[in-house]
Amino acid sequence: MDISTLNLAELACQVCGVARKAGAFILNERKAFTSKKVEVKGHNDFVSYVDKGAERIIVEELKKLLPQAGFITEEGTEKRDDNPLKWVIDPLDGTTNFIHGMPFFAVSIALLYEKEPLVGVVYEINQDEMFSAWKDGGAFLNNEAIQTSDALKVADSLLGTGFPYYDYHLLNQYLELFKHLMQHSHGIRRPGSAATDLAYVACGRFDGFYEYSLSPWDVAAGVLLVKEAGGVVSDFSGGDDAIFTKEIIATNPHIYHEFSELLRSFMK
Repeated sequence: MDISTLNLAELACQVCGVARKAGAFILNERKAFTSKKVEVKGHNDFVSYVDKGAERIIVEELKKLLPQAGFITEEGTEKRDDNPLKWVIDPLDGTTNFIHGMPFFAVSIALLYEKEPLVGVVYEINQDEMFSAWKDGGAFLNNEAIQTSDALKVADSLLGTGFPYYDYHLLNQYLELFKHLMQHSHGIRRPGSAATDLAYVACGRFDGFYEYSLSPWDVAAGVLLVKEAGGVVSDFSGGDDAIFTKEIIATNPHIYHEFSELLRSFMK
């Protein structure tokens, strides 16, 4: 397919509308939601009819925008992932937060060609914050241009991370790194939504973010947000395929080298 024919700016705007529609559904369902409506997919891995309903809304709307595109979806609404042009969707990133009434959860939608993100949208629902980006077009928060922070070293940085909830094979190394960063940075925060974390790196609230055991739908949109906001994204080894390697570093351009070297010294 000739992707040069795609109007990515217009497409990003349309995807924002899709994310907002799904977000409205999620917020409305939150009013009467109870833990009795939760299903367990795996250890500490939850889903509800809200996740599934939001995903159906997103998939049906995206089919109208690009009928030829495939899908990678968290809840399996569509399973056409062999198309080089594909949507990558997390209808409710931060399900555990949603279940417990915590405010950090988001809709995440990305359009990939092969492994390269072309469009990325993260809608942080409770704050009504729409983060969007398209390839070579910049990154935006509610239509205002954003960029990563200007912190020059890790010691002056506020960092985001996520805690492993089922994959504990690096837990000891992770805790040692966590302890070090507690003592050698401005602090660490854990909102509980990787999509939100990456959006916060893009707009400069976090100076850096790291996590392992992630899925493509957790990070695909956020990766593009950070890159288009001037940041640097890689896997723990410095490779550029953070979407599919299940591990990610995302920082402003100033602290990347220091932070990535520090992370590798612990996470090995």
